[in-house]
Parts: sequence; structure tokens; C-alpha cells
Amino acid sequence: MHARRPLAAAASAALLLTALAAAPAAAAPAPDSPAPSAAAPGQYRVTGPDTAEERTEVAATGVAIDEVGDGSVVVTALPGQADAVADLGHEVTPLPGPEQEGPSTLDFPPSDSGYHNYDELTEVVDEVVADNPDLAAKVSVGSSYEGRDLMAVKITSDVGTDHDRPEVLFTHSQHAREHLTVEMAVYLLRMFTEDYGTDPRVTEMVDTREIWILPNVNPDGSEHDIADGSYESWRKNRQPAPGGSAVGTDLNRNWDYNWGCCGGSSGSPSSQTYRGPSAESAPEVSQVADFVRSRVVGGEQQITAAIDFHTYGELVLWPYGYTYDETGPGMSRDEYDTHAELGRLMAGSNGYTPQQSSDLYITDGTINDWLWGDQRIFNYTFEMYPSGAGGGGFYPGDEIIDRETDRNREAVLDLLGYADCPYRVIDKEDQYC
Repeated sequence: MHARRPLAAAASAALLLTALAAAPAAAAPAPDSPAPSAAAPGQYRVTGPDTAEERTEVAATGVAIDEVGDGSVVVTALPGQADAVADLGHEVTPLPGPEQEGPSTLDFPPSDSGYHNYDELTEVVDEVVADNPDLAAKVSVGSSYEGRDLMAVKITSDVGTDHDRPEVLFTHSQHAREHLTVEMAVYLLRMFTEDYGTDPRVTEMVDTREIWILPNVNPDGSEHDIADGSYESWRKNRQPAPGGSAVGTDLNRNWDYNWGCCGGSSGSPSSQTYRGPSAESAPEVSQVADFVRSRVVGGEQQITAAIDFHTYGELVLWPYGYTYDETGPGMSRDEYDTHAELGRLMAGSNGYTPQQSSDLYITDGTINDWLWGDQRIFNYTFEMYPSGAGGGGFYPGDEIIDRETDRNREAVLDLLGYADCPYRVIDKEDQYC
């Protein structure tokens, strides 16, 4: 697939990209928007929307849709945005906020101590790399707005060599309050190293693939969400918006493919789905995108497949999100069918619901669309446990971590298995591979 390059060269390239991304960006004018509200966002159940089009209309008010049910959605919204949803003719009911347990510093409530904060995650990464020097290597992709390292871990046998192997990318925690996704990263780090040599399927994948795990691409937001020892229901990063007092960009509306094109994000800095003043204006997005672009060797993208982990909903989603159409510019029938069939295969093992992203509602500027539309990487968004707010919403108790991360084991291995030729899942490997 490409000439071999030592890992040190890849790391040096990543550091160079970090330096470039750290340079000040040209200021962009703030979009026309209402002044940000000082009120805190809360969750609301919205009864009425029953189609993707109706849900898209709700999302267009600037709320974040957290859960989709039959004839209802759960949203995170400012009070004024909740009023705007009600003005659409829907019934809007406030929901109780996450349980609060008293003050501490940058850590989870004591009852959820099984979750890893940023320092604890860094310790896990460093331990995995130290204990498995032939299998795992840590690379810095860049740094967050507040200066935290955006860690990446490469896992493959003889990890110091850039092999001629298909590469697979796993990203986690674009949205700050989705802490279970970090635990998914911890699970994968341990699975690929601790089970190597004893589990034949894991061993085969580590021997024949190069695996990249980015365990937390929004560490500032994650730390802010638990800063007082209780949950803040924070979604975005911590970068101040231009021209006002609002803070935070929705990283998963900031990617540079059809950014802001289609009513699937907000231009209001106070919105939960604020897309930023320009594509890749969030340093976390620009540096992770630079890392993905750095994997193009000899004109060919080496990453062939990816999963971006989120919560919640128990869904396997594939592109596109910006359009209801299955095929169109950049998506042929065979490409769509490959996405869909592999998505259904993975959902068959974890019990999630498989569907095109826009079957929920329109989104734009997402990593899902960018990875395919810009980089031609077959990719999926996994919305993890629970299926609804009744299971804890964004904050399920830590007792479910082991069960719900292990639940994705076979799905991850299925993706890795097809990474050499995803078209094999529709029996067209002779045509495309």
C-alpha cells in the first residue's frame, strides 16, 4: 500500500502539525445570532416530532437532540430555545438534571469513580505503552484549546515500523459529557494488548492491521463537565466564541465537509450545536483532521475504516448526515450498500439499531460525513448505551462500564476484519480490491 516509514518520522510529522495548528488563526466575523443567554442548558422531552424532517426542524432551533423515540425527542436546550421548540407546536416538558454529589476538583462524583478523568486516562495510556513496547506507541496529535495533549495510541505488532497494513481509526469523546466513550477507548487499549497472543482473532488483527486510538479528542470539555465533582451536562469544547461571552464549539459540527450547508448545525454561539465561525476553527478538530490527512501516503489514504464513539441511543450510523438521500455526490450505490451492510453486520453483534445518520435528523459538519466525503474512509458513528434517558442518559452509573464496552468487542473486530477490503461485505472484492 505504501513505502515503510519509521514511527519516529510519523511522530515528528504529528509534532510539526501541532506547531502549525497552534499558530494564531485569522479572526473570522461572528455569525449573526442572538446574544448568548446566561441561563444554563437543561434537558427537555419534546412530544410531537415523529419524522426526520420534523426532528430536523426541532434541531434548527439550536437545541441538541439527545434521544429519538416514537413521536418524541429528548433535547438539551437553553430556556429560550425550549420556548422556540414549543412555538413549533410541540409539547415541551423539563426533565430532571443529572444527580449532584457535592464539590471536589476535576473528578467524577464518588459513586462514579470507575470512570477515568483526564489524568487517570493518561496514566492508563502510559501504562499500556510501557507494558507493551512492541505493540503500542503513544503519539501526540496536538493540543486542546486549554493545552491538554491530544493523545493517539498506535497498536500493531512491531509497532516501531510503519507497515504496509490497512489502518483503522477509533475516536472518542468529541462531546464532553459522553464519558462512556473514553471507557470504550480504555477497553480497546487493554483488549488489543492484554489479549494479544491468547485470543486468536485479536492476535490476527494486531498482526495484520495498524490501529489508531484517540481516547479523548475533547479533554477540556470532559474536565469542565466534572470540574465541581458533579455533572454540568457540557457538550462543546472550551474555546470562547468570537465577539461575545459564549464558550464552546460543537466539535462534531466543525468538520470541513459541507460545513454549515444544510440546516444541520447552528450559527449561534449560545447553541449546543454551534458550528464555530469557520470549518476546523476548533483546534481539536483541525489537529485531528491534520493527523488523518497525514496518513495519506503516495496519494493514498492508509486509514480504510473508522468508528467515532458517542452516547447515547444504541445506534450504528453511517454517512451521509447532511442529506436524506442514500446516494449522490461522492456516494455510489455500491459505496452506500457497503456502508449499510457492514453497519448491519456490526449491529448484529452489539444489538444496536443500524441506520443512515440522516434517518434521525439532518446534521452537517460531522466527522462521519468528513471521513467519507473528504477522505474516502468507510466509517461509522456508534451511539453507545443507554437506549434512552431511563438508563441514565449521558451519565449511566459506572457499574455498566465493563458490560457496555465489552458489548462492542465483536463489532470492532468485524470492522477490523473487513478493513483490508470493505467491499467484501457485499461480495464485490474482485471488482474493487
